[in-house]
Amino acid sequence: MTDAQEFSLWLSPHILDNIARVLREGYQWPQERIEEYLDVLDDISQNSGGDIIAPPQTVSDCPDWEDNRILDLAAEVGAMLVVSNDSDLLATSPWRGTPVLTPKHFAEKVDGMRRYRRR
Repeated sequence: MTDAQEFSLWLSPHILDNIARVLREGYQWPQERIEEYLDVLDDISQNSGGDIIAPPQTVSDCPDWEDNRILDLAAEVGAMLVVSNDSDLLATSPWRGTPVLTPKHFAEKVDGMRRYRRR
């Protein structure tokens, strides 16, 4: 089973801008490499049934403005879960009934689910 059959990746321009900033400032990636990486993320989102959308800014549940933009996206697409390493986002879990999982916890759950199906 492929991930694109089980999960959709939804992104926003805000998320992509932050990814580019971290890669540029934190990892000193050249702009060309950043653009290639963002193109790959775009392809993954499209091929998984997700998309890149600019959701309306309606959420103000977190003190961190950036975290609210992530939750805006989750609310707009009706996300079943949010995957993040952000400690403030993780502290909101479950946010309006939506679990917020670390990437490691998400991978463990997916692995367990797939092992259970193979029985």
